[in-house]
Amino acid sequence: MELENIKRVYLIGIGGIGMSGLARYFKKRGVVVCGYDKTCTPLTAALMNEGIPVVFHDEVDNIPVSFHEKDANTLIIYTPAIPKDSAILNHFKAGGFTFKKRSEVLGIISKGMFTIAVAGTHGKTTTSSMIAHVLKDSGYDCSAFLGGIASNYNSNVLFGENNTMVVEADEFDRSFLTLYPDIAIVTSMDADHLDIYGDKSHLVDSFKQFTSQLKPGGKLLYRNGLDLKNGQTYAANAVADIQAVNVRVENGSFHFDFKNSDLVIENIEMGLPGLHNIENAVAAVEVALKLGIRPDKIRAALGNFKGVKRRFEYIVKNKDFVYIDDYAHHPEELRACIQAVKTLYPDKKLTTIFQPHLFTRTRDFADGFAEVLGMTDELIMLDIYPARELPIPGIDSEMILEKIDLSDKQILTKHAVVDYVREEKPELLLTVGAGDIDTLIDPLKKVLENA
Repeated sequence: MELENIKRVYLIGIGGIGMSGLARYFKKRGVVVCGYDKTCTPLTAALMNEGIPVVFHDEVDNIPVSFHEKDANTLIIYTPAIPKDSAILNHFKAGGFTFKKRSEVLGIISKGMFTIAVAGTHGKTTTSSMIAHVLKDSGYDCSAFLGGIASNYNSNVLFGENNTMVVEADEFDRSFLTLYPDIAIVTSMDADHLDIYGDKSHLVDSFKQFTSQLKPGGKLLYRNGLDLKNGQTYAANAVADIQAVNVRVENGSFHFDFKNSDLVIENIEMGLPGLHNIENAVAAVEVALKLGIRPDKIRAALGNFKGVKRRFEYIVKNKDFVYIDDYAHHPEELRACIQAVKTLYPDKKLTTIFQPHLFTRTRDFADGFAEVLGMTDELIMLDIYPARELPIPGIDSEMILEKIDLSDKQILTKHAVVDYVREEKPELLLTVGAGDIDTLIDPLKKVLENA
């Protein structure tokens, strides 16, 4: 299906971060856009405020009349998380409509564009957002499809006037194999999505296939230590082709010097904390240099990069309380996040609230979760957020809690968490998880601001 022929788009699962980006993109192109999602969220509310109709009941009667009969110019985009018995999904299937996954649509959009694709089991959202921001802020420009809300733009999709596109390449369901990039970045390949891949070796094989799909003359950057080849390695405080050296914390901010085989850029200040974000920035700097962007413009752009919503996002920061929220939902993401918090606030007691995401991920990485959550001073766990899964007997938050060597640990409901924070007033609070733990952000913010 050619992009120019698409006149109407219906998105099943429109409230997802990637799907909502496509909704905004097609709306910007003048296409008729609407969709369904099971839950009303701030993101779906934002879409409706932008003139994109969204319904929340899975009923055929809710589908607009213009989508009732098959049309060659109509595209149905769906997410794999939609149940197979969905009434809306089956209406379009029975009608013989053209169906595409989000990843396939990204492949269509990127066709013919200079594509910068960022892949990785974690780090890809922040890295792709950094790259897009550097390109925008420097005046180079780009379009971008991001896996989070970039705080500088308050959006997950950016529109540019040139032929360059930055896209987050998602490994879930092997989605990134629809992309054929000019520049590919791989931030990490830790075992994840084992419900899809079975084991880590198949995950790694999928990443290798992704990197093999570079266009002729394309460039590959990957974090040092990954099982890849035919590219340049990057690292922070380690030997690699491209490095961050002299990493330090000054006045509460991380600083580093960038070094590759051609030049050194001194004293880059990062608005985001943590060695993992320094690594992300190294990749972003190298991409910008490959595009011919001047070092002074790169330094300035990284200095005013505000990050991504729910990626080490400060919710409260005053003389009495610090409250940080993060999307971390894999043991290695949690490790990086907790280490960053402790580096910035070594003298404060850290209270962490964690919501596990998926029964299979909890089962597969229970020991890893227990190890990294033991790094906090006080732990509160919520029940597992099931997302697309049904419960697995014996797999629950209690199984992780029992493995953690902490005296100060408990499981609470979301409602009880708010009461607990109101009573205890923790000086350093961290909420982490990829489920609906974000619904706690505003209540906890109000509690601490009014304490």
